[in-house]
Amino acid sequence: MPSLQLLVPHTRIQRRVRVLATRLSRDYRGLSPLYLAVLKGAYIFLADLTRRLDEPPEVDFVQLTTYGLHGTSAGSVRMRLRPRADLAGRHVIVVEDIIDSGRTLRYLLDYLDRQRPASLRVCALLARQRVLDELPRPIDYLGLTVGDGWLVGYGLDRSEQYRTLPDVYTIEGD
Repeated sequence: MPSLQLLVPHTRIQRRVRVLATRLSRDYRGLSPLYLAVLKGAYIFLADLTRRLDEPPEVDFVQLTTYGLHGTSAGSVRMRLRPRADLAGRHVIVVEDIIDSGRTLRYLLDYLDRQRPASLRVCALLARQRVLDELPRPIDYLGLTVGDGWLVGYGLDRSEQYRTLPDVYTIEGD
């Protein structure tokens, strides 16, 4: 039976979401940005974030995978769902649940750069501290940094389990 250890309580998550939404509302006032959420993990964060924005948001989704059959790690990133919106000339904000290794984010940013957006920024709830210096560009809007360990809750899963927990936990054991 897995053991869950509370890492980030829901109240702290919501405080950070409010701060990020305030900054995004200020920075993008009148610009109608597109919030591009990375599925599946970012859907809860996206919902909470966009409900707190000053202006009605436009949202779209992208889904990427680095896992092969039976949850094994694959050698490359694949895009399973592409954005439906035309990104050329748009202000695009990538919404991520966690920047884990940075590999998926690098792939996505390279793809999005080729779509010629007016601007491209990243908003992530969580990022691994060890990865931040290795990224090709800074995370523009970051909720919290975390250490290593498997995290679940608030959209984060382990084998499609635990996503709907309101807090973020580290999980240990099987």
